Amino acid sequence: MNENNTLRVHSFESFGTVDGPGIRYVIFLQGCHLRCMYCQNRDTWDEKAGQIFSTDDIVQRILKYQNYIKPSGGGVTVSGGEPLLQTKSLIPFFEELKKYDIHTAIDTSGMFSLTDNVKKLIDLTDLFLLDIKHIVPSKSKELVGFSNELELDFARYLSSIGKPMWIRQVLVPGYTDDEEDLLKLKEFLSTLKTVEKIELLPYHDLGKFKWENLGLKYPLTDTHTATPEEVEKAKKILRNNIV
Repeated sequence: MNENNTLRVHSFESFGTVDGPGIRYVIFLQGCHLRCMYCQNRDTWDEKAGQIFSTDDIVQRILKYQNYIKPSGGGVTVSGGEPLLQTKSLIPFFEELKKYDIHTAIDTSGMFSLTDNVKKLIDLTDLFLLDIKHIVPSKSKELVGFSNELELDFARYLSSIGKPMWIRQVLVPGYTDDEEDLLKLKEFLSTLKTVEKIELLPYHDLGKFKWENLGLKYPLTDTHTATPEEVEKAKKILRNNIV
């Protein structure tokens, strides 16, 4: 089997309602190169784990839900892990979905160089759910293991070609809730032309057990979950298409 016609999958969700518009078939791909301290899906990091499916098989699974997906204005969202690690396989997969006029979305960190293959996949994608890890390069590296230059360039590129995006940031107390940093984020987002929505995702530790099941120490044991008051304060600072 041609490896470009397969995807390494962690799990599927048939009726997703939070990862893009409408009812969505969500595919969580296996493998991630980031090391987010707050990761809720620690079991997705290993690029050799998960289960391999042919893209044809996945398309047939999706088509069974067309009668729910399309009337709702939904589609297919590929999440992770980090989807762009499997860019070469996502290109023919999305090409096949386009034959059925199915809306496509990718939930990504955008921490990738803009290669020809990445640009081709971007062209095939209707919406990006772009996770801005941290607006400050050094703090991004501390939080997720990588500086943020690539993901900010990715956002600028999406804007320059008119590609719709929803911006996401996890609000982690003591890490991403500093007022000065949020103002810098607001300033950066104001330069982008195609941001349709900004989502602040309150940090929680519900994925802590996954770290422990793998025999790993959870990095944010001493960090409290984001309170409604902290979330509202951050929203007031950004106050632009916030949900």
